[in-house]
Amino acid sequence: MGAFVDLTQTFRDGMPGFRMKDAAGEMTEFTAHIRPFLTHAQSRPYYDDKASFEITEVSFQTSLGTYLDAPCHRHPGRGDIASLPLEGLILDGVVVDGRHATPERPLAAADLPEAAALAGKAVLIHFGWDRHWGSEAYYAFPHVDRSGLQHLQAAGIALFGVDALNADCPRDLERPAHTWFLDAGIHIVENLCGLGPLLGRPFRFFAIPLKVQGAAAFPIRAFAEVA
Repeated sequence: MGAFVDLTQTFRDGMPGFRMKDAAGEMTEFTAHIRPFLTHAQSRPYYDDKASFEITEVSFQTSLGTYLDAPCHRHPGRGDIASLPLEGLILDGVVVDGRHATPERPLAAADLPEAAALAGKAVLIHFGWDRHWGSEAYYAFPHVDRSGLQHLQAAGIALFGVDALNADCPRDLERPAHTWFLDAGIHIVENLCGLGPLLGRPFRFFAIPLKVQGAAAFPIRAFAEVA
């Protein structure tokens, strides 16, 4: 068994999340609420003060933390999180160094490896943007442009992940990464972290959500096993 590298942002009460503005201009910020549903003090009387336990209540929007999108996130009537086979969530991976990209200067096809090195793999883009997690700077992020996305899809990648808020450019309203990739059965993972140690190393990538029927997206425990 190899070493494991955790690539998951910590899921916590009041954590930073996605922001969305409605038609009236009101901003909604996604977050999680984590609290005791039943405390040790409350449960102890049921056991004659000989034992106690705690049960936790968690409420959140599913596009939060390090999470996986299912095809129905973008395409109505397509597969949900529960429908995704495990073999599509455990893959050989490659990390692409995108640290030179900025919100104004995206990665293009010329910045990406040759197609032969990407086929069938989880391709994870290391922008290094996880260093801004929890700050205002995280909400303006780099991305892969249309030429790069076309190159990745033509290469036959199996999963696309980024250590940024979104796999798409916020100014491109077609959202091509989500629209093209999820239609083609290419999974998307956002808000990864800690990709640096995987640069240039072979690894197996795991993106495992709960088996939630009807969910368009869901937080995952993302990690890599390095040989």
